Amino acid sequence: MPLQDNWFSRLMLVFAGVLGAGGIVAAAAASHPGNERILGAIGLIALTHATTALAFGLMSATGRLLRIGAIAIAAGACLFSGALGVQQVVVTTLLPMLAPAGAMVVVAGWIVIAIAGVTGRR
Repeated sequence: MPLQDNWFSRLMLVFAGVLGAGGIVAAAAASHPGNERILGAIGLIALTHATTALAFGLMSATGRLLRIGAIAIAAGACLFSGALGVQQVVVTTLLPMLAPAGAMVVVAGWIVIAIAGVTGRR
């Protein structure tokens, strides 16, 4: 089945690629002594949400709720993983609330997806 050529599919595939690449880098870095716990968490969050973004991109979700939820999940995961990654590399907390804000956006996205499922509205 060919990929739908629309803005949503392309956006989700970009998120999937960024999260997937970042997740692999974080997982590889976690195998070396240092901040294994944080880097492992970054890898886990990034890679699991990369597959979510990929699935939404390939299915070209229709409906406002599914698209809002998917974008929130992917953007929040990028924000969360990116903020923690920068903190590990730069060894500073530039914006201390950036990672928690990203996590809250991810949770909100998953809640929107659940609402879409419960209400049957997409």
